[in-house]
Amino acid sequence: MIFFRVTQNINIKTTDGTMVNYFKFKVPSNLENETVYITTYNDFNDINEIFAKVDKDIYFAKILNETNVRAIPNFPIELGISNIDEYKKRGKSKDLQFSDIKKVDIYKQVQNLDKDEVSIAIIGGVGSSISEIIASCTALRILHKKLKEIYKKIKFDIYINASNNSFYTRDKQIYQTQNFIDNIFPLSLTSKKLCDYDYFIDNSLDIETSLDIPLNIVDKWLFKFGIDYEKIDDNEKYNQLDISKYKVSATLTKKIQEAKLKGKLLLFHPYSASIHKSMPQAIAIDLLKEFLLKFEDYMIISTLQVDPKIKDDNLVDLSKESKALNDFIYIVSQMDEIFTTDTSTYHISDIFMIPTVVVFTQADYERKIKYYKYVKPIYIKDESKNLSKFIYENDSLTFYKFESWKKVKIKQIIKLLDKF
Repeated sequence: MIFFRVTQNINIKTTDGTMVNYFKFKVPSNLENETVYITTYNDFNDINEIFAKVDKDIYFAKILNETNVRAIPNFPIELGISNIDEYKKRGKSKDLQFSDIKKVDIYKQVQNLDKDEVSIAIIGGVGSSISEIIASCTALRILHKKLKEIYKKIKFDIYINASNNSFYTRDKQIYQTQNFIDNIFPLSLTSKKLCDYDYFIDNSLDIETSLDIPLNIVDKWLFKFGIDYEKIDDNEKYNQLDISKYKVSATLTKKIQEAKLKGKLLLFHPYSASIHKSMPQAIAIDLLKEFLLKFEDYMIISTLQVDPKIKDDNLVDLSKESKALNDFIYIVSQMDEIFTTDTSTYHISDIFMIPTVVVFTQADYERKIKYYKYVKPIYIKDESKNLSKFIYENDSLTFYKFESWKKVKIKQIIKLLDKF
């Protein structure tokens, strides 16, 4: 976490319209007040960038002495692995890692044992992508459950990066599907607000890249929280999403119902946000044509426009209806089977127990799907050879770039789906 103050009053608006207010530091002042701010390292950098764009000579953030702030009498107890003096450590190494960290025991850290109800502030989210957040929330849920063995009621508030997070609204929507989280707030928060809590957890570091241990992401976060992941039953490490409060559009409902009357629904999802995980368009088009030809009893559903030229009675394009994350989650939940690349799709589909075949391009795929019972993998190794000596990649100088993708055969997909 980063502790700081600002030189002038300023407001920052999040993507959902929420306003985060910053007020000039009060001098002299007790450090438990509304002008001492706490946030993650990444959010702090975003704040500085925003200040610089307004007027770097007038608006800027100044680091406060962390030891002094932590010495506040009402400062809450920290749970999990601590990250004290992060700003100083980051000054020496931007790629700060927990490579030599010793595990902690959260049961030895909790101290308010005479209370029935406690409140916990989680500073920073549990991932940056949809996939990471959904999977990591599993560890959060287990943490909540373990603390409930000690206290009758737990108040879980999570504070997520908001200053320059274009996905703030999306991230907030994911956390809202977790029924154990009470509130989702934008960072930063004040020292006065933090002191209202009994405990806090510092998630300023990206645990996926910072913890140098080859673990599934759920186990990594459990390790970070001070929970022995080896003592947690694998059956507890399942993802969950509660979309009961989500209102499905009439158009989307109608299209899904009409498709179900014609056959089973198979979602075809060949693209990822990462170019390294996405299927080349030419391969995707050929596979889609094969799906339509060989899956005669199925309606092929797509939320992506693979090729607008392909018209078929058994192809349903829901790209216009899949406008927000909750739309996509609902669509996935209605499928009978799914074929996808390495995206959030399979993290969602496993929740709804939908047989899913996933094409992975990274060798650590087994670690990713360790606790997923409804996922069958296809691994393809990158066989491309690049003759370009420039820093940027020149596709015209890349040989065999798509050769590995050509090995993905429809027969293999059918065989894997039949195994469910």
